[in-house]
Amino acid sequence: MVSPQVTNLAIIVVMMQLAKKVPFEDPDVLMLVRGMYILSNVIILGVYLYTQSKINKKNDLTTLKYVEPSPMGSGEEPKPVTTTNMEYDKGQLRQLMRSQLMGVGMMGVMHLYFKYTNPLLIQSIIPLKGAFESNLVKIHVFGKPATGDLQRPFKANNSFLNQGQIKSDKASVENAEKNWRGGVKEETTSVVISCPIFSHAAA
Repeated sequence: MVSPQVTNLAIIVVMMQLAKKVPFEDPDVLMLVRGMYILSNVIILGVYLYTQSKINKKNDLTTLKYVEPSPMGSGEEPKPVTTTNMEYDKGQLRQLMRSQLMGVGMMGVMHLYFKYTNPLLIQSIIPLKGAFESNLVKIHVFGKPATGDLQRPFKANNSFLNQGQIKSDKASVENAEKNWRGGVKEETTSVVISCPIFSHAAA
């Protein structure tokens, strides 16, 4: 099975070549491309809102425990998290919506302020494709079982900010619950009290 990253790269290459042949200077063509971009984001919002309604309707209160890796260089212990499948899914959905909103904001600045038009084509397809490929949509919209790659907590791509993957095995959770102190390590501070000694010289 071809990975989403590979297909995204292929789409970007094709759309970049296609964009060279699109007469963006034509106002009608430009409005059509803008309409495609707006429609794409409306569909994405609709998919996410429908996913949210399915999450609320399912009301899955199964307890979910996992360990979040500590940010690199923070000195914090891995953080144990106890939640429910419902709250976890809501949190993941908020991240998806926030990411999409940031993308729209960046595209708005690029197009309206810097007058870039070519990215409109790519951003009409890649985010829409990503929405339908998201784990939450696969589970709640397409009805796929939350097992394997779709098992909660979802596997995250490694980044320079994280030291590792989220862990959900019993040993890791118990160890994190035992060692975590809210990210603040106990430090031993030595207090030295100086007591001056007065010596009296003999007259």
